[in-house]
Amino acid sequence: MMILYAGTSCLFSHRCRIVLYEKGMDFEIKHIDAFERQEEVASLNPYGKLPILVERDLTLYESNIINEYIDERFPHPQLMPADPAMRARARLMLHNLENDLFSQVRELENPDNKYPDKTRALVRDSLAQIAPLFTRNRYMMGDEYTMLDVAIAPLLWRLGHYGIQLPRQAAPILKYAEMLFARPAFAEALTPVEKSMRK
Repeated sequence: MMILYAGTSCLFSHRCRIVLYEKGMDFEIKHIDAFERQEEVASLNPYGKLPILVERDLTLYESNIINEYIDERFPHPQLMPADPAMRARARLMLHNLENDLFSQVRELENPDNKYPDKTRALVRDSLAQIAPLFTRNRYMMGDEYTMLDVAIAPLLWRLGHYGIQLPRQAAPILKYAEMLFARPAFAEALTPVEKSMRK
């Protein structure tokens, strides 16, 4: 059985929980505090971060790597495109999201961040830039729900929690977000802590 070590409020753990519930398979989620159980986390991930996936003698960390493994191991419903060129494009888009957007999210969660308002503005502006995509696409890559949608959904859920208000021209992304939140797997993947982030 797969065991996911996850944080109750961790955005990156949330991604992995969504994929597990989308697949509807047997798994166990162990919610742990990475700070209180540093030694245990460090024994599984040398970087000391969650999420961590353990299956028999395999241990994985980094949410995108975990999610691709789950997707390949349990291919229905498929969350990465079947076509190699489209799959490469999806990976590139995920890479860009990590560099341009989620690096800022990590800064937002960093208690030593000296410029939180600047970080919020960078996240807001990055999201506003991709908003026009949703005037022509249902999901990030077109009409199909993919790993890109999984990756961004937890951030969209946390916008109010992070104190980020999107500009009026970003309305399409808010409509898209509500569609993601309505998916049963998204609702199942929420922890009580995450539910309280959005009133």
